[in-house]
Amino acid sequence: MAAMSPPLQLLAYLAAGLAGGLLALRTGIPAAPLAGALLGAGLVSLSGRLDAASWPSGTRTALEIGIGTVIGTSLSATALGELKQLWKPAVLITVSLVVAGLVVGVCCSRLLGLDPLVALLGAAPGGISGMSLAGDELGVGAPVAVLHAVRLITVLLVLPVMLRLLLASGITPPPPG
Repeated sequence: MAAMSPPLQLLAYLAAGLAGGLLALRTGIPAAPLAGALLGAGLVSLSGRLDAASWPSGTRTALEIGIGTVIGTSLSATALGELKQLWKPAVLITVSLVVAGLVVGVCCSRLLGLDPLVALLGAAPGGISGMSLAGDELGVGAPVAVLHAVRLITVLLVLPVMLRLLLASGITPPPPG
């Protein structure tokens, strides 16, 4: 097979991500476009038929700004007002997840022989984009991305089923207040 030029490789990855994202939209899973695009581009990458995508200078920064903007626009005055009630759970959840991530990261490193940096970043609470980018800046982006991709896809596939089962069994959270 003849080598493909970097722009064509990038287009192939974009097409795979687009196809995966659009297919995933039909599943109804949360964050379907993200998970589908990740799977589509990831499967093409894992096939070994293409070299790693070579992004034009500044593209990743622009995409990071875009992701940050999308997330930032979900913050509102209403959400800020809810923080008055949610700050205690927010602190408890954050501290618990950071401690759990540290414990899991250290255990994976020591018990499974995983590089400590990969283990700690891979077990850290955070989104796949943020943690993968942090890992990339430290030279371990690919393995961190794999760990977070497995976590994200598993959570997106398993959590809706678990919630349906819990709600069907009559287990519901207590009413607020």
